[in-house]
Amino acid sequence: MAPDAAITSDTKQFELTNPVKLTCFALCMAQVDILAMGAVQGAWFRDAAGQLYDFDFVNIWTAGQHVLNGNPAAAYDQTVHKAAQVAALGHDFAGFYPWCYPPTFLFPAALLALAPYISAYLIWVCLTFAAYLAVIRGIIGRNAGILVACACPGVMMNISVGQNGFLSTALIGSALLLMQRQPLVSGLLIGLLSFKPQFGILIPIALMAGGHWKVFLAASLSTLAVNAASLFAFGTAPWEAFFPTIQAISQATLTQGLSDWHKLHSTYALVRLYGGSDTLAWALHGSVMAGSAVAIFGIWRSKVSFEIKAAALGVATVLVTPYIFIYDLIILAVPMAFLLRVGINTGILPGEQTCLALACLLILLYPFVPAPVGISAVFLIVALISRRIFADEFPWSRNPTIARETSASVA
Repeated sequence: MAPDAAITSDTKQFELTNPVKLTCFALCMAQVDILAMGAVQGAWFRDAAGQLYDFDFVNIWTAGQHVLNGNPAAAYDQTVHKAAQVAALGHDFAGFYPWCYPPTFLFPAALLALAPYISAYLIWVCLTFAAYLAVIRGIIGRNAGILVACACPGVMMNISVGQNGFLSTALIGSALLLMQRQPLVSGLLIGLLSFKPQFGILIPIALMAGGHWKVFLAASLSTLAVNAASLFAFGTAPWEAFFPTIQAISQATLTQGLSDWHKLHSTYALVRLYGGSDTLAWALHGSVMAGSAVAIFGIWRSKVSFEIKAAALGVATVLVTPYIFIYDLIILAVPMAFLLRVGINTGILPGEQTCLALACLLILLYPFVPAPVGISAVFLIVALISRRIFADEFPWSRNPTIARETSASVA
């Protein structure tokens, strides 16, 4: 098996074309407008009556409060945790934000809980958004990457509710970006990603297929280390509460559909949304998982460029989990960035940038369409990566005119 070709520095000469810049700018402005529309009836954090809005970040902040109060396992107690959320906001609200993360995620939650609620939200969003921007810029290779990163619709979804999509994306993207040059750091970042274990399903397969044994070892050790640290810091009680909590949440979210099927952007949820049984949904989603695992193994053993391998793993990470919400789709910025990077090196294929823009538009439509439109964006990016692999294997399939024009624009 030939080693992966190192990621080249050719992308440092990359400039977005004017139509692409305008499209990115339009997507950025659309997100700003939607965020503004959501706050027209009151201040950014409070409604017209002066009450704090309830959104996802209250889950993180109150979990941290449990740690500071000496009872980290309380985050997994629905009654106690809901009461803490009500106390944080100063009023009751419909629904509940369950803590469904491993105890390892209590570390950042506790740090955020040291600050007042609104300040903690601003710190969280600003730091994770900055990390996300830095990673996508690093993948593309120039400041134009910042514009591309801001254009991804998941930005709006994460800022508006204070979710952790920016952090997940930064960890996945930076681990792939550093994998060849700094394998130990890459493995460490993968270990930190274990706070979202559903995103690590295919990573071991890719690492073993690609022969990235240093990354594999570092990832294994860092995962063990962060879990051991949580045991040392919080004791066994949170872990004892975590597993039955996850089982109950999985049962409620997937089997019973209490979160509404259109909110989940997976094959499983799509089948259930249109009346399919739980058995049929798992059968079809299981087929997608198995097919993705086989594809990732084959791609990472092949001689295609590392950028394509990284893009494939990035999109497959989203595809294989049945539990994926709209804010998690910001992870698609990683495969899109790697597709742009490989396009600069080998030539932009006809319609490629248009399809990437369409994928962003599909995600942007979600607040207005009660359907899991995000999965359409996922499959569109899968198709683009498949086309890239075909173009790598059969160079004669490229459009030579497009390739020449692209090379001329880069020069």
